[in-house]
Amino acid sequence: MTRWVYAFGGGKAEGRADLYEKLGGKGANLAEMSSLGLPVPPGLTIVTEACTHYFQHNKSFPDGLKGAVVEALGKLEDLTGRKFGGKSRPLLLSVRSGSRVSMPGMMDTVLNLGLNDETVAALAEDTGDARFAWDSYRRFIEMYGGVVMGLGQDVFEEILEDEKARLGRELDPDVTAEEWQGLVVRYKDMLAEEAGASFPEDPMAQLWGAIGAIFSSWSNSRAVAFRAMHNIPSDWGTAVSIQAMVFGNLGNSSATGVAFTRNPSTGVRELYGEFLVNAQGEDVVAGIRTPQSITEAARIETGSDKPSLEKLMPEAFAEFMAVCNRLEAHYKDMLDLEFTIERGKLWMLQVRPGKRTARAALRIAVDMVEEKLISELDAVDRIDPASLDQLLHPTIDPNARRDIIGQGLPASPGAATGEIVFTSEGAIAAKKEGRKVILVRTETSPEDIHGMHAAQGILTTRGGMTSHAAVVARGMGLPCVCGAGALRVDMRNRELVTKGMKLSEGDIISIDGSSGHVLKGAQPMLQPELSRDFERIMGWADKIRRMRVRTNAETPSDARAARSFGAEGIGLCRTEHMFFEGDRIDVMREMIVADNVEDRRTALAKLLPMQRADFVELFEIMHGTPVTIRLLDPPLHEFLPKADDEIDEVARRIGMDPTTFRERIDALHEFNPMLGHRGCRLHISHPEIVEMQARAIFEAAVEAALKTGAAVVPEIMVPVVGLKTELDYVKARIDEVATAVMAETGMVIEYLVGTMIELPRAALRAHVIAEVAEFFSYGTNDLTQTTFGMSRDDASAFLPTYIQKGIIERDPFVNLDFDGVGELIKIAAERGRRTRPGLKLGICGEHGGDPSSIAFCEESGLDYVSCSPFRVPIAKLAAAQATIRVGRA
Repeated sequence: MTRWVYAFGGGKAEGRADLYEKLGGKGANLAEMSSLGLPVPPGLTIVTEACTHYFQHNKSFPDGLKGAVVEALGKLEDLTGRKFGGKSRPLLLSVRSGSRVSMPGMMDTVLNLGLNDETVAALAEDTGDARFAWDSYRRFIEMYGGVVMGLGQDVFEEILEDEKARLGRELDPDVTAEEWQGLVVRYKDMLAEEAGASFPEDPMAQLWGAIGAIFSSWSNSRAVAFRAMHNIPSDWGTAVSIQAMVFGNLGNSSATGVAFTRNPSTGVRELYGEFLVNAQGEDVVAGIRTPQSITEAARIETGSDKPSLEKLMPEAFAEFMAVCNRLEAHYKDMLDLEFTIERGKLWMLQVRPGKRTARAALRIAVDMVEEKLISELDAVDRIDPASLDQLLHPTIDPNARRDIIGQGLPASPGAATGEIVFTSEGAIAAKKEGRKVILVRTETSPEDIHGMHAAQGILTTRGGMTSHAAVVARGMGLPCVCGAGALRVDMRNRELVTKGMKLSEGDIISIDGSSGHVLKGAQPMLQPELSRDFERIMGWADKIRRMRVRTNAETPSDARAARSFGAEGIGLCRTEHMFFEGDRIDVMREMIVADNVEDRRTALAKLLPMQRADFVELFEIMHGTPVTIRLLDPPLHEFLPKADDEIDEVARRIGMDPTTFRERIDALHEFNPMLGHRGCRLHISHPEIVEMQARAIFEAAVEAALKTGAAVVPEIMVPVVGLKTELDYVKARIDEVATAVMAETGMVIEYLVGTMIELPRAALRAHVIAEVAEFFSYGTNDLTQTTFGMSRDDASAFLPTYIQKGIIERDPFVNLDFDGVGELIKIAAERGRRTRPGLKLGICGEHGGDPSSIAFCEESGLDYVSCSPFRVPIAKLAAAQATIRVGRA
């Protein structure tokens, strides 16, 4: 029988931290803190299975859930000495979502639940603060009306601002109890009119409405978008944590805040956070008021004239510091904490691993190894490989002239330049048109997730270092400047106003997320230098991992970049890319349109020295490491012009009659070129192409060996093989050329001939193909296409719909399809090595740089992965983590 509810409080808990799949991260960690005896408001957590049931059964609650919640509420009433819906000492509740992984701001929350026309009076009597009670009531109606009854927040804001203007009140704290009471009446009237339903006075009806709405928020548009970005399965669901309310807005001895145990941008070991006096928790992250620093050191650094928590409430601050230290030692990680101080008493509302930049993650991991909190293996295992991309983002050249037009908080490091856009829709439209933009907002909200993802950087004029914009930007690796208060967004005129200057939508600005500067115009950028912490983590990863990491490269610049990142060879050199450079394309076209072997060989003779020089340079750069060269793969028509004027121009350049040239182009046309005359089929039809490429490879190997003093062992890869006889034929041509070059040079050349496994037939017949092939390299781009029967170039028209409707969870061209394509990889590996024990196996498609795909490669026993140069560090770290996890399994 499913257990639907886990209670916690009073120094005890029915759950614990490792039950996060069932209780969500929030519920699991609340239980853990309660078990540690920390001051946690008591409560209960509804398990994620209840959310799954809710969606599977037409949004209905499972049998037994209501009874379990009522029973747990009774325990909560006993612990607090309060009564839910009581006419004296009423128990109010917070109702929050909580997935097993952090999804900040993506789902919904309801605070102050349980208030109605009777309990608000009881709350006023209990606290002795009628203004606080009615302020809490109006906040509850705003939240409930938006989250549960479906009205937009702007409707409430419009009424609120209208009422404050009528009363002459500039700030919320200026509004009196009687005036809040009048606003509550207006809110209720509006709900009845706009929502077509009255605000529910029954606290239990309020509770079940909130639980259902939070379950439903698992599938709102922003949560779905976030899950798609972070590969979070849709069937996980969210837990719901229900707690006794504690109030940070009970006067000037109360406060609420968010803190990190270390700096989430730099990783420095210092308490980092913000708080607001006389406020509720949502006020801090919403960016409605600019918060204050927690520590005195941070206040001095930011130049704030508002007192720090350390000075304002020293006893609560000291207790909070002790809790932070205890929790970090317990979890052995940098933590993100939410807290409330109610009339001087500290309450812990949440703990979770803190979101951090890649640079901070590296420093924290290295520092914690030095502090003997964690091992080197733990340090490697906790860095998100994909986050290393952040380290490759440009920064503004420090020698450049800076036309600074504003200063904000350095919320997320890196720098970006782009056109100003003021809406998420504008950012998305600009990205589709290929324009780079900076999303400029007064503050962001979870609805802006799509626009933030489309932008190069984020600029807000309000909010702090823990605002929505800051947290989400850091998670995405986007530069972000928050709280640039000297700037003003004029949405009516679509202008950014500052210092007598007005910038319009479309004007260029730059932001520096490391300094908080906002600059007019584009700025020159520098590529970052990798830190000592990066080098140490990568060194530890190299000691741990089993698989090698190669790169996909055919240009000297790519090869050098990959080598600098520690690439251990080239896993894919696409020779066709070399033919598109400079004058080579015309020589290539001469070869393609030749109508006899002699003319084709004449053109190939011109290409030979070019191709040989390319290989010599690659062999020299990569000396001492393997280099896998794929013979010409694409259909020949890809090298030919399409437009009439270009056809005429090319015909003139190569000395051919335009009409004849067009006839040859038409003759090469294919209806389905991906499955047409390409790869080994081309080599069999025109063996002279193979002979030229093989000669260029072998002559280059001899020349490079003489120059470097290191023997070169080229790996020659034959693409699109489906039949052993195809490989037999092509390999025979390669061997003939090798024999000839060795005779001509008097040098023995070691080499391997293998094939790409990119057709299902090749995978199924791997035991036969391995009789000839000396290595397999999985071309997962084409293997995915041919397994699914879908074109990668066209699949974008329908794959997003598939993901949205739950047909598939991930794009198989981004994350390897383990069940189908993965099964073929395993079959080919097992059958190939049955024929040829020790057969070298690698992967060279786009999946070679995808961490989840790399984990599969480790489980499948592949020898190496190959990826683009700038993903080499990511692949090395992911390979080390895969080794760790396979070892633990």
